[in-house]
Amino acid sequence: MEEGDYVLLSVSDTGVGISPEDKDQIFDPFFTKKIMGRSGTGLGMTVVWGTVKDHNGYIDVRSSQEKGTRLMLDFPISRKELADKAASPFIDEYRGRGESVLVVDDVESQWEIATMILTQLGYSVATASSGENAVAYMQTHQADLLLLDMIMDPGMDGCEAYPQIIKSHPRQKAVIASGYSESGRVQECQRLGAGPYVRKPYTLEKIARAVRQELDRDFLGTDG
Repeated sequence: MEEGDYVLLSVSDTGVGISPEDKDQIFDPFFTKKIMGRSGTGLGMTVVWGTVKDHNGYIDVRSSQEKGTRLMLDFPISRKELADKAASPFIDEYRGRGESVLVVDDVESQWEIATMILTQLGYSVATASSGENAVAYMQTHQADLLLLDMIMDPGMDGCEAYPQIIKSHPRQKAVIASGYSESGRVQECQRLGAGPYVRKPYTLEKIARAVRQELDRDFLGTDG
């Protein structure tokens, strides 16, 4: 740690603790001891890690099996005065103009985060918990943009839902999201007309830039 003054946030429990082999993986995306798709996604600690690092902080994890775990988050203290919010052009540059966005994700915590961010940015948000639900929604509704999760199991994933949606909405704009690296399936979806790829975990900046970029894009179609 760099020398200086810090604020310490300490969180502890009296649970079963974390094994030494698991301790090295708890910040890895999608590492979880729970049942994927039912009780956990493995993204919670990844989001914590990213947030702390964004604030130039540090995390110390101490755990004893059968005794519990303690996480200590150290954030550097700044003695600078708060910047005038009006002086930061970022939010204004990427703010929504009331456009509608359909968030498609099978993990509740993920679409809740996306909904919160998009609402804050000024978009009107609806959600679908599966590819099948997204296709059904778009049969009776319209959305200016889809935020599509690429991996939804079981059932139809984002890359399978998008071709079905563009049958009735051939110029449908979309942003693709996944916790994994960009793959051939992402590129396949983009060849059909989908736009930018965003890697999870979601952040305000990632979503703001990708959504605004896609909404402002001139649609060239699948042949362009």
